[in-house]
Amino acid sequence: MSYIPHTAVETEQMLTEIGVSSIDELFDAVPAAYRFPRLELPPPMSEMEVAAEMLAISEANDHAGDYAIFRGAGAYHHFIPSAVNHMLLRGEFYTAYTPYQPEISQGTLQATYEYQSMMCALTGMDAANASHYDGATSLAEAVTVALEVTRHKRRKIILSHAIHPQYREVVRTYHQGRDIRIIGDRGRGDVIELVEMLDENTAMLAIQYPNFFGQIDNIAALADAVHEVGALLVIVANPMALSLFRSPGELGADIVVGEGQPMGVPLSYGGPYLGYFAVRQKYVRKIAGRIIGETLDADGKRAFVMTLRPREQDIKRERATSNICTNQGLMALSASVYMALMGKNGLRRVGELNYHKAHYAADQINQLDGYAVNTSKTFFNEFVVSCSRPVVDINKALLQEGIIGGYDLGQNYFHLENHMLVCVTETNSKAEIDRLVEVLGGLS
Repeated sequence: MSYIPHTAVETEQMLTEIGVSSIDELFDAVPAAYRFPRLELPPPMSEMEVAAEMLAISEANDHAGDYAIFRGAGAYHHFIPSAVNHMLLRGEFYTAYTPYQPEISQGTLQATYEYQSMMCALTGMDAANASHYDGATSLAEAVTVALEVTRHKRRKIILSHAIHPQYREVVRTYHQGRDIRIIGDRGRGDVIELVEMLDENTAMLAIQYPNFFGQIDNIAALADAVHEVGALLVIVANPMALSLFRSPGELGADIVVGEGQPMGVPLSYGGPYLGYFAVRQKYVRKIAGRIIGETLDADGKRAFVMTLRPREQDIKRERATSNICTNQGLMALSASVYMALMGKNGLRRVGELNYHKAHYAADQINQLDGYAVNTSKTFFNEFVVSCSRPVVDINKALLQEGIIGGYDLGQNYFHLENHMLVCVTETNSKAEIDRLVEVLGGLS
């Protein structure tokens, strides 16, 4: 069957128009030896044979199931119940378009509303959107909100160096060209130093919780210091840790952002991920992204609608807070299904497993010659290990043993050369941890 719709006459007319006599002349630039039909193509195969060959080729790829993974640094290997994927693959979710028409999108709207409600409960905030591209984008949008709240009269943005380095890079890229100063501490994420940087020109101060090194900083009094100068406190939080520790809302945060990937979203080669964004009620009209609200329909029944839409497509351009237009709806649904399946107690249990397994691993590694674990602060599921040799060499050796080692902190922090950020989650068995310790010990 021919899939070319043109008749011979039409083809001749087009060739004449462009000044060639035949289609073959269009391929003069291709050496004759490589033109069809001289390609060395294999004989045709059936669908079953093609499927078998493609499967064999795919087996050459390594995947998470082939290795014991001890690397986090913003992307975490957690267990995902099979029900999450089964829910995502339902046609009404998997192929759903943007719910501009609420009368035919109630299911999608309600699922999104439930996601927002659960994120508010987890973060201790009043409102949440659904959602942004990733955690870095959410932090960049928090800067936009801070500038809007202070009516662009304040120009200083303070970012702790204990925030994910890539998040800070995205913020700078996002806001390049604007008349603002984005500054940080001297590279150690010291809370006291951050407080000393506050002044009347500060629009926002952001910290990470737990910080990039997995540590829980003492930030109980930070909110008061930030609010005293009229600035906003933004906390970049690992949602899995919030099942165990005090919520950012309790700590006085004005905006809470972060990466929702730990909750039901696989590693997936780095994306798509899920940027969550939660705020105090008084700032809800300043935030970007999709917000779903609850109302009553014409019959007085509970219904859901998109509300407070801040994009320039929906409102006057000069009133728009952002031009971000695509949310990670399927990823938000994944997180929503995960949280609903796990429940409050299930999430806490996962958090406890992360905490205790990480501390077991840290204790064992700290006993090895040539390694020292930073235990100066409470940590969650990640911890910093000082190594007696380059981390890149250690990770090469670990890979040979079927282990993906920690993150090389020397890539981003000059004072942490030969320091490794090790991550342990509920997916790491005791046998895997003991094997990691054994291999590390053999390398010292």
